[in-house]
Amino acid sequence: MTRNSEARSGEGGRDDTQLRWSRGWSLTARILAVNMFAVLMLAGGIVYLDSFRERMLERRAEETGIAANLMAAAISERMPQAPGRLAPMIAHFGKITDARLRIYDADGNRAIDSWTLTGPTFVLRDPEAEPFRKDIARFLDRMIEGAVGARQFERFAEPAPDTRRAWPEAEAALAGTGVATTIRFAPDRTIIITAAAPLDDGSVLHMTTDARDVTRGVRGERLTLFVIFLGVLLLSLLLSSFLARTIVRPLRRLAIAAQRVRLGRAREVTIPRFQKRRDEIGALSRTLSDMTAALRARIDATEAFAADVAHEIKNPLASLRSAVDAMGSVKDPELSARLLTVVRDDVQRIDRLISDISDASRLDAELSRVRFERIDLGVMLATLMSIYETQPATAGVTLAFARPQFGSAVVNGDGSRLAQVARNLIDNAISFSPSGGLVQVTVARVGERVLMRVDDDGPGLPLEGIDRIFERFYSERPEGEAFGRHSGLGLAIAKAIVEAHDGTIAAENRIEHDAVKGARFTVSLPATQ
Repeated sequence: MTRNSEARSGEGGRDDTQLRWSRGWSLTARILAVNMFAVLMLAGGIVYLDSFRERMLERRAEETGIAANLMAAAISERMPQAPGRLAPMIAHFGKITDARLRIYDADGNRAIDSWTLTGPTFVLRDPEAEPFRKDIARFLDRMIEGAVGARQFERFAEPAPDTRRAWPEAEAALAGTGVATTIRFAPDRTIIITAAAPLDDGSVLHMTTDARDVTRGVRGERLTLFVIFLGVLLLSLLLSSFLARTIVRPLRRLAIAAQRVRLGRAREVTIPRFQKRRDEIGALSRTLSDMTAALRARIDATEAFAADVAHEIKNPLASLRSAVDAMGSVKDPELSARLLTVVRDDVQRIDRLISDISDASRLDAELSRVRFERIDLGVMLATLMSIYETQPATAGVTLAFARPQFGSAVVNGDGSRLAQVARNLIDNAISFSPSGGLVQVTVARVGERVLMRVDDDGPGLPLEGIDRIFERFYSERPEGEAFGRHSGLGLAIAKAIVEAHDGTIAAENRIEHDAVKGARFTVSLPATQ
């Protein structure tokens, strides 16, 4: 993948990080929603608990019906043999089942009541006489049952008068439907289960029992779930707050700083680096900080470049203005010809400056769009050297090229720009070499790098100028060369091209026997297979 195609793969295309369902949500809201999802799943256990209660009540009603049917069978069997023993039997059955047993005769009147024999086996409490916390419990019961859509039961009340007709289940049992059961709520919301079974003589056995243990158990489980729910809710809120502080807050700080940079306040903005963080946010903060520093450096370089351009163009313009002004008052043809030569030289110098400045200003943009390809520097330099050998500009200077093994000096890059680097270095070496001098061009692979080296036999580089040799508009002119033939941008352009290829370029003097024998420029580029 090329450099610009890698950039395009993350820019301008479809945003695959955008979630349609949470498009308008902040990151804090998303974190909270994800954490609350587990809490809501826990709250869903209340629905399951209510369905569990329904099954328990149905099972208890079924058991009560079976017990009533068994007792009715036993009573029917004993009734003809010992009718006087019926009351003690009813009392005994009432005690062992903790139920209230009543027999209604064939006329519908109450004949026997176990509570008149043994006393009450369970107590229905008056809600008005109970403490306030019981009212809260009953209120929560109604709220939860209403929320989950629980089945609502009839209200239970002892009838007055107490006859068979007051109990629909007793009438149903007598009508021949067998055992009939009903579930009701007492005033204190205790669950009352009644069952009726017919007797052989036309009377009916009516059984009343409470399911207070079911209510107590369900309330206990609800309380346990509620405590767990509150604990998980608190933990989720704390985790959401922690994630918001560790993720959202630093991201917000980075966004504010980036916004200030966008508004042109880069000088007064410090991008947080979060040095101690080793996660993606830490990497993002350091990348943004480095990017801002690079942006500041680019802005500084642009401002310096603009100032240098103005300075470099002013010099030939001033010379041109002086020559043009003088031409109007000069009568001497020889002096006019000299002034005209100055004008031509200044125009050529300005044209050269504009061409080089245009090339330098477009360089970054062009390199950002270029497609890198496999380039064999050995083949490229061999072609370039064959062209130089036919040019008159190399007259008096010998060019030597050490051709590397084919395929050993391959790099990824833009062939035309790398050729421009080589031409700049070779032209520079030729211009500084004396007549009869030698310019040596070598290229070789050393480890994981490809080195291109250009040596000349010139006077070498001044020690005070080596550090500035690649600066824009800095120029060291060969002895005897006319001023203005070099714009001072060639080596700066070469450095920019090399660095865009992840390479380096260096300049040094060649020393032999403690004497300077010329200059050496070395380009190092990453090798490719």
